[in-house]
Amino acid sequence: MNLRRGDRYVFWPRVTAALAVIVALATSCRVAQAIPSPIPYTTPKAPLATQGAPPTNTAVQPGPTPTEQEPKPSPPTATRASQAGPTATPVPSPRMTSPDYGIQAFLWWRPEVATRDLRLIQDMGFPWVKQVFAWSDIEWAGKGIFNWNQADGVVHHANEAGVKLLARLDRAPKWTGAGDPNGPPDNLEDFGDFCYAVASRYKGRIQAYQIWNEPNLAREWGGRPPDPVEYVRLLSIAYRRIKEADPDALVISAGLTPTGTSSDQAMPDSVYLEQMYQAGFQHHCDMVGMHAAGFKAPPELSPAEVAANKEEYGGERFFCFRHVEDLREIMERHGDGARQVAILEFGWTTDLIHPSYSWHAVTEEQQARYLVGAYEYARDNWQPWIALMSTIYIADADWTEDREEYWWAITYPDYPRFRARPAYDALRAMDKVR
Repeated sequence: MNLRRGDRYVFWPRVTAALAVIVALATSCRVAQAIPSPIPYTTPKAPLATQGAPPTNTAVQPGPTPTEQEPKPSPPTATRASQAGPTATPVPSPRMTSPDYGIQAFLWWRPEVATRDLRLIQDMGFPWVKQVFAWSDIEWAGKGIFNWNQADGVVHHANEAGVKLLARLDRAPKWTGAGDPNGPPDNLEDFGDFCYAVASRYKGRIQAYQIWNEPNLAREWGGRPPDPVEYVRLLSIAYRRIKEADPDALVISAGLTPTGTSSDQAMPDSVYLEQMYQAGFQHHCDMVGMHAAGFKAPPELSPAEVAANKEEYGGERFFCFRHVEDLREIMERHGDGARQVAILEFGWTTDLIHPSYSWHAVTEEQQARYLVGAYEYARDNWQPWIALMSTIYIADADWTEDREEYWWAITYPDYPRFRARPAYDALRAMDKVR
C-alpha cells in the first residue's frame, strides 16, 4: 500500500476496520459450519432384485440384517454431500498396466465376508476389485440424503487390503422418477450430483468408476429401447462431476453386452459403440468399457473362426472373447486408438442346468484354462491398449445353484468355509505383468 505523507493519519484506522471485517467473516464461517447434519437413516433399503444374464449378469447382494452392520469407531450416518468421508490411508491413484488384473466381488452387506474375499483377491495377486455402488442403496431416502454405512465399509476394507476399487455406479432410486431401477433418472443431473457426492467423499480412495452397465439392453435401460445418445448425455454429466471432485479418478464407459440382436429390446454392441462415437462420447471418458464373455470358444479363437463354425461355437462373431478386437477396430476407425480398453466382465460358465447358458457351458478345467489363456492372449497381443480385465466372479456367499451367476464364479459360495474352483487356483498361479 502506497500512502502519501499527508495520508498517514488514516492508515491505522483503516487497518483496524479491515481486521474487524476479517474477524466477522471468520466467525460467520464457523457458524455456518455448525449447521447439523440431517437425521440419520440407519437402516438401509434392501436392494431391488434384478435378473441378470452373462454377459449381462448383474448379481444383487441380499439385504442386510441388523447383525450384519459393520462396527466402526465412528459410525457414518446419512449426510449431505459436503460431509467428508472417514479417514484412511489412500491407495495411490492408478495408471493401469497392460494388462491389469481384477475381479468382481460382493462386499456390500457382510463385512466378515468382505474381509475374507479381499484376502482371497490379494492372494491371487490381483490389484483390482470391482464392486457395485448402487445409487438406490446410498441415496434412496431422497435427494441429497445419503446412507454411507455400507459404502464406507467397502472402501475401508479395500483400502486396508491395498486393493484398488472400481466402483460401478447405476440403479436409480425411486424418487428420481426412473420407474425401473435399471433406468436412467428423469433428470440426468441428479445422477451427476450422486457421482459428485461419491467421488468427493472417497477422493483418492476409489480409483476408478464405471458409469452404468450394459445400456445396449432394454432391461438395463429401464425397459426402454436402447438409446446411445441419451447414454452419452448421462456419461458426459457423470464424467464432468466426478472430475470436478477427483481429477485423478478414472472414468470408464459402460461395458456393452455382446449381442447381434437388433430390436427395441437390444442393440448390437458394435452398432451401439459406433453411435456412441457419433455422439462424441470419447470426450467424456478415460477408457472404453467392454464385456467379453467367451461363450464356448477358447480364448485364442478369432471372431472369423467362431463365425465359421456354427455347430461348435454358435456361428456369430460375438460368440468369443476376441470379439473385443471388432470393437477395437471401431475405436481405431474414429481415431481413438490411443485410448485404453477396460474389459469390465469376462468369463466362461460351467452351467448345465439353465437352458440359456448350457449350450455354451464348459468344464471347470476348461474354465480355468480359458481364463488364464485370455490373460495370456491379451498380454501377448493387446499391449499397450488393453488395461483392466475384470473376471466374474468371487462368488457371493449366499448364492445357490439355481442362480446362473453361481456357475460363472471361480469360487464356491461358502462362508466361513472356503472352496476354490480350479479357475481360482489357476489364476493365482498365473504369471502376471507388473
